[in-house]
Amino acid sequence: MAQAVPDAVQRNAARIDAGQFAAARAEIDAHLAAADIDADTARALEFQRERMRRIRLDFTLSADQARARLRESIPDLREDEFQRWTASNQLEHMVIDGTPYYFNRSVSNLFRVSPEALARRATPFRRNDGPMENANAYHDKAVAEARAGGRTSVAPRRVRVTQAITVNADAVPAGETLRAWIPYPRALPGQQEDIRFLSSAPSTHSVAPESTMQRTVYLEQPAVAGKPTTFSISYELTVYGQHHRIDPDKVVPLTAQQREDMAAQLAERPPHMAFTDDLRAFSKQVVGDEKNPYRIAQKLFQAVDRIPWGGAREYSTITNISDYALHADHADCGQQTLLLMTLLRLNGIPSKWQSGMVYSDGSYDNLHDWGALYLAPYGWVPMDVTTGQFKGARDAEVEWFYLGGLDAYRIAFNDDFGTDFVPAKQHFRSETVDSQRGEVEWAGGNLYFDQWDYAFRAQVLPVAGK
Repeated sequence: MAQAVPDAVQRNAARIDAGQFAAARAEIDAHLAAADIDADTARALEFQRERMRRIRLDFTLSADQARARLRESIPDLREDEFQRWTASNQLEHMVIDGTPYYFNRSVSNLFRVSPEALARRATPFRRNDGPMENANAYHDKAVAEARAGGRTSVAPRRVRVTQAITVNADAVPAGETLRAWIPYPRALPGQQEDIRFLSSAPSTHSVAPESTMQRTVYLEQPAVAGKPTTFSISYELTVYGQHHRIDPDKVVPLTAQQREDMAAQLAERPPHMAFTDDLRAFSKQVVGDEKNPYRIAQKLFQAVDRIPWGGAREYSTITNISDYALHADHADCGQQTLLLMTLLRLNGIPSKWQSGMVYSDGSYDNLHDWGALYLAPYGWVPMDVTTGQFKGARDAEVEWFYLGGLDAYRIAFNDDFGTDFVPAKQHFRSETVDSQRGEVEWAGGNLYFDQWDYAFRAQVLPVAGK
């Protein structure tokens, strides 16, 4: 039996994706009860069992509840419309053990992915877009500074940040120690500098080493009966915008030595970055016969940018995120970024991940993911396919600002995905890919997102000398 158990992980992961929860649960329980199961396989199977629980937290709406929620915006909703949007999965759902359950954000996402549904609304659809999602004076200033000074780091902002995690009252027994990890930035020359830690609550804390690719501040605190438990940190840093003035005709393919040096940034990285047959076909359709690396990147950037943004299910519930983004008819920033990263690598263009929080001069902030690609002779340059191409911009450098540039209204916590914390977590992470909200656990296990909340507040300060 022991030899067949690793196959059971893959088999039951596929069953879960197909909505066969009862069969998966029965086999997982049987394997976990066996005396000869090894620790790694047991942990993998336990996660698949946990993944089913997390999926059900994302997919809570019955068909009747989804209809009712949709009728709040389309009072005269017809059944044929509901069935058509369900069949196309524009109303995202899973059939679990024979019963359809709709994603909690399926109705709001429908108005982003279906022009037909949007036209049927009785009231306007309000988008909570950030100020950097449209070309504005900041982009003009960043481009102008790059042109005038020949610099790639431009238009900085000094920002003071407070981040917090609040664990629900009685989430764990009183007196038990809660362990929290709050994301924290790395110093990145030319992007984010002069990081100054100000304070934490509780005051005892441990900052992960600068080399930690998903950097955090670690804190501990005992739970008190009947009271929520709050952890917080405050810090300041200077964030620079970036703008690389790329001449496509000067971009050249990698040398053999460069390919060797960046082999890790050119390779597949299962499970979320895989060169599947569908991905290869999509790439061939988009790229055609183009050979210039920058123009290939432009074509792929445009193709992924055309995927409508949609609120995402939790990443830990998805077996292959780039494949999901390719097929789901919508994707959020991390899903789009992983898809573009995978497509770039397939075409011999190195790519890497970055993520954190975006902020503003006002009250807007949000989780956000983006990345970077390597273009010889320019080196590593940033990209943000979710903010995308500013079509119709009068200035071509503004139009393509986010393929080779970034604004300063973002703080990077992560320079990779799915890597270990320092100190390491003992239990499953709530977010297995990214790290923006934080993580919490205790001796009895992980605390998932339904047991705590996070807060982020950023204040823009004067930049010295400006």
